[in-house]
Amino acid sequence: MTPSGPSSNPPPSKRIAEELRAGIKAGRLAAGEKLPSERTLAERYGTARNTAREAIRLLAEEGLVTVRHGSGVFVREPQRLLRFGSDRYSRRNRETGLTPFRLEAQRQGKEARIEVVGIAREFPPRDIAQRLAVPVDEESVLHRENHYFADDEPVQIVSTYLRWDEAHDTALTQPNTGKDGIYGRLEELGHMMTRVRDEITARMPTPEEAAVLDLPSGVPVIEVLHTSLDQEAEPFEVSRYVHRADRSGLLYELPVE
Repeated sequence: MTPSGPSSNPPPSKRIAEELRAGIKAGRLAAGEKLPSERTLAERYGTARNTAREAIRLLAEEGLVTVRHGSGVFVREPQRLLRFGSDRYSRRNRETGLTPFRLEAQRQGKEARIEVVGIAREFPPRDIAQRLAVPVDEESVLHRENHYFADDEPVQIVSTYLRWDEAHDTALTQPNTGKDGIYGRLEELGHMMTRVRDEITARMPTPEEAAVLDLPSGVPVIEVLHTSLDQEAEPFEVSRYVHRADRSGLLYELPVE
């Protein structure tokens, strides 16, 4: 029986997108390669330019191509920057002198850059207040916001929250927190990280996140809400990591009890 319904006869834009997608996934269209122009695609498939433009839009929403205005449309690099969840805070890695992000980038042949874009005393978001056990209706946290880049491409937004009554009048209020970063300063305050709790979700970005991460339309983000626990099993730091889903991945290797 011949299948019927919309799926058996997709619109021309979807047919063009399907062929280009197949070429990308099979490697016939390599990463960095420029796609034919809208005019060329329209002539090749016997459609209007608007139809070819719609096909490109579908591929861009999937994160398969990048539209560079004035230059053309290019196949995106499939390589992702992996976050090594199981040992990224280990003392062995700390002894390298690199922060977790810089070490992850180095291991994957990328150049890391971090911009400190804000340090302020603030009212905490409710989920942060719950995890740090601080009042939500007081300026009870120090909020540090950083933007992370790999090879000059934005890949993460990191919002770190610390208890204000511990962090004020310390290097934690400064852009450069010194050797071993914030965790070195927190150890000096008596907090030795012994466990972490990562809560991982996927969602669509806010307009502000999409702008900072330069996200193509339709690309989601991965959110990691990270809580550090000390030797008393008390939470002492919470960070919200917002990753580009098309440029990031999570790798966890954990013992099975």
